[in-house]
Amino acid sequence: MLATVPSATLFGVDGVAVTVEVHVARGLPAFTVVGLPDTSCRESRDRVRAALLTSGFSWPDRRTTVNLAPTSVRKIGSSLDLAIAIGVLVASEQLSPAAIDNRAFLGELGLDGTLRHVPGVLPIMEAIGEPEVIVPPASVQEASLVGARTIRCAADLRELIDALTGDAPWRRPPDPRIDDTPVVVPELADVRGHHVARTALEIAAAGGHNLLMVGPPGAGKTMLAQRVVGLLPDLADALALAATRVHSAGGVLAAGGLVRRPPWRAPHHSTSAVAMVGG
Repeated sequence: MLATVPSATLFGVDGVAVTVEVHVARGLPAFTVVGLPDTSCRESRDRVRAALLTSGFSWPDRRTTVNLAPTSVRKIGSSLDLAIAIGVLVASEQLSPAAIDNRAFLGELGLDGTLRHVPGVLPIMEAIGEPEVIVPPASVQEASLVGARTIRCAADLRELIDALTGDAPWRRPPDPRIDDTPVVVPELADVRGHHVARTALEIAAAGGHNLLMVGPPGAGKTMLAQRVVGLLPDLADALALAATRVHSAGGVLAAGGLVRRPPWRAPHHSTSAVAMVGG
């Protein structure tokens, strides 16, 4: 039997929709993942098998093939674990195909069936076209940043299947986390001297100009540049969403929703162009 489950994965800092196709047929027991999976994605076989068995389901002792379409895009990470597990259950007739209609699945699986958060939920959600998405509880707040979606969550695979079949109600989403850690922003008022440089910083911040600072080591170039952030206003919605997307893909997004303050980065002067983009 063939099962098709919608999901998505990261490609750089963008999300790409992925269709997980699972085919279970007669033959010697085997499990193959095709469609340009990376190492962690290929290892989903062991995670999915253990999660199904510990959750009380059976593992099909037949030839199982998983195709991750489109095959032209490399699939990275463990975000497709849940979709693969759902596909195996449907293809092995342990779950009705009607239970997953118009639903997408996103999340990593623990060996005990626990649903775990994955980095890049925000850009991944933007790539999903289904009206309802099931994510781990730890991903609900980030997934909710993308509107026009119904977000469901479950703590583990057993709880999810019970909710899909109507045997149990859906879990109430966790309350939004609020990061109340005070953000320390260096103030330009702390700088002594550098009157000309301070004036140039204020003009550049007010007018949105680029600024090149030249001087010997220890002159205060980095110290002054750090304080530009304190002069800038909060990011507009589009820029805040773009900054949040990058933080999400990098797995460094803090609790509290969108990144509203302009981020500060100080790459070393010897950093190559490839290293600047994460290579």
